[in-house]
Amino acid sequence: MSDAVAVSLINVAKSYQRGDQIVPVLTDISFDIKHGDFLGLMGPSGSGKSTLLNLIAGIDKPTSGQILVNGQDISTLGESALATWRASNVGFIFQFYNLMPVLNALENVELPLMLTGLTTRERRSHAEAALAMVGLADRMHHYPNELSGGQQQRVAIARAIVTDPALIVADEPTGDLDRKSAGEILDMLDQLNTQLGKTIIMVTHDQRAAERAHAVRHLEKGELSSLELHD
Repeated sequence: MSDAVAVSLINVAKSYQRGDQIVPVLTDISFDIKHGDFLGLMGPSGSGKSTLLNLIAGIDKPTSGQILVNGQDISTLGESALATWRASNVGFIFQFYNLMPVLNALENVELPLMLTGLTTRERRSHAEAALAMVGLADRMHHYPNELSGGQQQRVAIARAIVTDPALIVADEPTGDLDRKSAGEILDMLDQLNTQLGKTIIMVTHDQRAAERAHAVRHLEKGELSSLELHD
């Protein structure tokens, strides 16, 4: 981990309109994440963890405040510019994998590369390398329903890293897995962090998963409540 700041949140707030009511979800969130850090986000359901993750990843926009990623204020980008930024800067890992059932593993991993200028052969080569990295070189032509949950999540990780993003966001990446598969996925995230220097932000309810992070920030009712540092 370097001392350079990868992500900086400055007085970030998020609220939603529900009928005539404005419902606050996040209130005055400010903190920094350094390059190469592995941060866990914990808190009860409804505390705003996934909302905060989506804001950092550029999936959603804050109601107020600034979100700087590598010095760029992504909260000022339009939808088209934000989509382009996400495609090259962020890798996404979700609890339920979000794989396309009609595509095989290789084709699923290739999807993010469709937004790049790579040739078909280059896309295929990158996707094969990503699947090999997660130990699925022998499963690349299998469809999601032919893979175990742990294998599907490995495909999702390969898809997340195929564009070589600096930032990986993971929303409950072990939440749908048995203990053994969850441990394997956490090992993989740890390797991406320590060996490839990826900055990782992970939402989790699982204390065992949270212990893999360098630090854990706790959310309570949309506000930061505490910071827990790990050796």
